[in-house]
Amino acid sequence: MTDTTRNTTAHAPAEVHIPAEAHHLVETFTTRSPATGEPLADHPVHGAEDIARSVARARTAAARWAALPAGQRRAHLLSWKRQLAASLDRVAETVAEETGKPRQDAELEVLLTLEHLNWAARNAERVLRRRRVRPGLAAVNQSASLAYRPLGVIGVIGPWNYPVYTPMGSIGYALAAGNAVVFKPSEYTPATGALLAELFETAVPEFAGLFTVVTGAAPTGDALTRSGVDKVAFTGSPGTARKVMAACAASLTPFLAEAGGKDAVIVTADADLDAAADAIVWGAMGNAGQTCAGVERVYAVRQVHAELVERVVARARALHPGTGPEATYGPMTMPDQTAVIRRHVHDALAAGAGAALGGPDSVPEGDAGGFVAPVVLVGVPEDSPAMTEETFGPTVAVNAVADVDEAVQRANASRYALGAAVFCGSRRTGAAIAARLRSGAVSVNSVLGFAAVPALPFGGSGDSGFGRIHGAEGLRAFTAPQSMTVRRFASPVDLTSFSTPAAAKARAIALMRKLHTRR
Repeated sequence: MTDTTRNTTAHAPAEVHIPAEAHHLVETFTTRSPATGEPLADHPVHGAEDIARSVARARTAAARWAALPAGQRRAHLLSWKRQLAASLDRVAETVAEETGKPRQDAELEVLLTLEHLNWAARNAERVLRRRRVRPGLAAVNQSASLAYRPLGVIGVIGPWNYPVYTPMGSIGYALAAGNAVVFKPSEYTPATGALLAELFETAVPEFAGLFTVVTGAAPTGDALTRSGVDKVAFTGSPGTARKVMAACAASLTPFLAEAGGKDAVIVTADADLDAAADAIVWGAMGNAGQTCAGVERVYAVRQVHAELVERVVARARALHPGTGPEATYGPMTMPDQTAVIRRHVHDALAAGAGAALGGPDSVPEGDAGGFVAPVVLVGVPEDSPAMTEETFGPTVAVNAVADVDEAVQRANASRYALGAAVFCGSRRTGAAIAARLRSGAVSVNSVLGFAAVPALPFGGSGDSGFGRIHGAEGLRAFTAPQSMTVRRFASPVDLTSFSTPAAAKARAIALMRKLHTRR
């Protein structure tokens, strides 16, 4: 939670290393525990001038960083990885405090992040180094090559639901590609972002300014977008993504967006229903359902629908939201999300859906957040907000379909296309079904399996955004391709010279035409 009250205090934002002579009165905001409502800490509201200084420092550091041999950048990033691993308890505790998620969930988030940072650091040189390409017959006298150059300074705007794993998919890969980063974490999780930067500075002290954090709400993000960074990587809602993209358009700043999902699971007649039910409940209700690629819709063929629902309900009923060691998930991190969940459940039931577990009473009244009990809906109309809008809560809709073709059609009908899953008795058939889905990432006989594979790119299309993080595509996303040709010898017929006789050009054209018209 974030206190909307703003205070003015004499505070020099440490994250941007403002010189002593530049100290001035800065607004602050207070974060609060989503679980208890108690204050956690005060953080500075960084404005356009603060951000301009951070970007300027980052640009200076970026030039030195990009000039390093790739092996040295790898060593520095692996040093940061080790520092994060050694500080896992501190990082996880900060994440748990700011998001309200169980401590073990926060630890797993950090561990998954370490896997991705390790991959990015170790594979950047291989993915981005200059490589030769075939020049083709028309340029046989040229040697041709392709390399990927760092862009410079990347602005990253991160989310609150996974405040380490998700933004690090941009931060770690951008740094590995030779860039500097200025990171604005969510106003709900600023301490997590500041801690990431602190640990980087501890591990890589000789590159002060290479990775810095600025804190604040939407105006801070807007100022970062307009600060002259060389690319913006954003995670958030489609509505906010459109606003950030519009700001980027004014300066033609490249933009990468991960804007959420409405992920579907398809369950075939021969699927392992216990495995499917277990995965569906975890995918739908882990992290209180606050997962962009979490499970929100399920399409089960009619002959197994009732049995699947029974197994999903049995598992969901055993979950206990709360703060204690027995809690399976925590509170809603963003207080007003409860109103969205309540509206989706209420509208679905009013439209004729059934509640196999829970209902409107599962969601606290008002917009003060709190703990939402599991909700399992059945027979939800496809035009209901519970099926078309991102709910972002511990709810799931399990609908019956006549066959796999109908399941694929319904899964693809969403304006989101981020993740999906298929549960099927045959892995080969499951993979064939998965290939028919338009989602950016699909798991067969698991949910979110792709999230743990650093070599796989992650991203979607439609209202889920565009561009990719993770994998080779995620490294290249923070670079500019540079094509190069080097003339090896003079061409017998130089088609790029005015001095070449017309008759020679005509013969060359005729030869090329003949080559391209033959079978």
